[in-house]
Amino acid sequence: MACFLVLAAEAVVTTIITKTVKKKERELEANLSGAAEAKADEAPRIKLSQKLSWLNIMLWGGSLLLMLEHIWHGEVVPWFPFLTAAASAEETRAMLHEMATVGVCMALLVTAVWVCMVLAANAIVKRQPEPSEQEDKEFAV
Repeated sequence: MACFLVLAAEAVVTTIITKTVKKKERELEANLSGAAEAKADEAPRIKLSQKLSWLNIMLWGGSLLLMLEHIWHGEVVPWFPFLTAAASAEETRAMLHEMATVGVCMALLVTAVWVCMVLAANAIVKRQPEPSEQEDKEFAV
């Protein structure tokens, strides 16, 4: 009925957090621009803002697809109250129950999949050899 609103709400929150993190990362990079040598010695890593953008894409995409599915089934309409389940008190109660159960479970599942993606990406980045080691292996042949 309106479970896509839970995903959309989480997407709004994570979008705000992503914008804030991205701004802080830019400020940090500007402050550290003089320490280029220290930056060159750091191991490559994926920025937190990039990881959060993956979550945003997953949440906004899932919310959009669910909204389209609800429009297709006539549960979302272009006139007030927009959600057909909001027409009566009994249907509104059922809609809120669905949002609290199904919507929250979907949001948690999407977030759990994102956590697994981040862990896998971190493991892949850590496993890659440093550029100097890779060059030594290429010239050793």
